[in-house]
Amino acid sequence: MAAPLEGLKVLDLTRVLAGPYATMTLADLGADVVKVERPETGDDTRLFGPPFTQDVSTYFLSINRGKRSIALDLKSDDGKATVLALADRADVVIENFRPGVMDRLGLGADTLRARNPRLIYCCISALGRDKPAAGYDVMVQGLSGIPTLTGDGSVPWKCGASIADLVSGMNAVQGILAAVVRRERTGQGALVDVSMLDGQLALLTYHASAWLNAQVVPQAWGNQHASIHPYGAYPTATGWLIVAIGNDTLFEKLCGVLGRDWHTDARFAHNRDRVTHRQALDALLEPVTRTRPLDAWLAALAQAGIPSGPMETVPQALERATLLEHPHPGGQGTVRSCVPGFRLDDAPRGAADGPPRIGEHGPAILAEWID
Repeated sequence: MAAPLEGLKVLDLTRVLAGPYATMTLADLGADVVKVERPETGDDTRLFGPPFTQDVSTYFLSINRGKRSIALDLKSDDGKATVLALADRADVVIENFRPGVMDRLGLGADTLRARNPRLIYCCISALGRDKPAAGYDVMVQGLSGIPTLTGDGSVPWKCGASIADLVSGMNAVQGILAAVVRRERTGQGALVDVSMLDGQLALLTYHASAWLNAQVVPQAWGNQHASIHPYGAYPTATGWLIVAIGNDTLFEKLCGVLGRDWHTDARFAHNRDRVTHRQALDALLEPVTRTRPLDAWLAALAQAGIPSGPMETVPQALERATLLEHPHPGGQGTVRSCVPGFRLDDAPRGAADGPPRIGEHGPAILAEWID
């Protein structure tokens, strides 16, 4: 089956993480993604490291599969002329420069869309295109309040994954695909304005609702949940056990596995009660979970149909991953990466090609898109 975005031309003027993650997703879906890089140095992330492999950072390798690279100096007349010519033939242009930079280069949304009315122009920035602020993940996470919900509450902790960048990349893809569908009906392009901060605030969901609708200040609960209990990690004799008790029936089953009758205690009979008396319940739970090895608990809980699992390291987790494998741009060996988090019928699950070398495809791109 053909890839769903086959034939869609994407001019990628992004760098670092948010934009490249979005354009890699589009490439995974079959779009022809042309990545514009600075001559000689390329995308900033080519130098983000260690770790490196064959002098290429593993960071860069993680988010640039499936793209073709052309090296252009956007500050030179020739470079700008080439970008204009490519944008005239593109379906999508995506950039994540600080707001105002592209306009000063003569490559902003108004200029490109006037030349190509069907163009979908997507810009990713920290606070939106009308607010000229630099956008880095940790800064935006801090503005979102999410670090105050992470960890044990002693100090704010950012999320270990770069969620401000990654979520904005996902939001960019959603906006672009929505614009593509609308263009099929109307023939008109669109301006997709992605705010990293808006994406993080949207992630607050029930935390935001607690404050907005009940004036309850959300707090950090470590490995537990603010509104469901028990729902988190508990120590065993050999490792950490995660249980997700989402309703009263599951709690009664958990009590059966543990050999206790806590479900008959008025303090724990219903989820609301268990949340209110979480410390008392945990004081009973933890001594019991510590009595057996992790594998023994997992087997017993699985047999009872109780959602549970281990707290694994990244190497352990990757043993479960479905991986793609591509030739290494350094010339030796391969690059492995995780497939996208969805399937679409029998379409290819991930781009056919690996990450590019700087400017590797310049002549072919010019011949196919312009000449």
